[in-house]
Amino acid sequence: MARAVRASRTSPASRASRPATPAGAARPLPELDRVIHERMRLGIVSALAASDHLTFPELRRLLDASDGNLSVHARRLEEAGYVACTKSFEGRVPKTVYRLTAEGRRAFERYLGHLEAVIEHARGR
Repeated sequence: MARAVRASRTSPASRASRPATPAGAARPLPELDRVIHERMRLGIVSALAASDHLTFPELRRLLDASDGNLSVHARRLEEAGYVACTKSFEGRVPKTVYRLTAEGRRAFERYLGHLEAVIEHARGR
């Protein structure tokens, strides 16, 4: 039977208080970053990881998102420090540009590592 993966973010202190896994026992699966794990936010971070920067309309088209949905999720990533947002004007037209921060890139790399561990566990390695 497959083991469920709980998607939550814990502090290093709470992870340190967990009991050690006995030798030969299956290691517990890592916990996924809840900020990134949500579908729209994962799409934003993935798109930004593949590009230096993307504008709001570019992200909206790539993710087939509504303005409101994209705004809410981009703001959550901004609050977490994973995405930087720059607002400016080109003529009289507002321009919003998003970039993945160094912290965001590290979080995305950790997230991918956690997914790899889940896949290895599911394949019985």
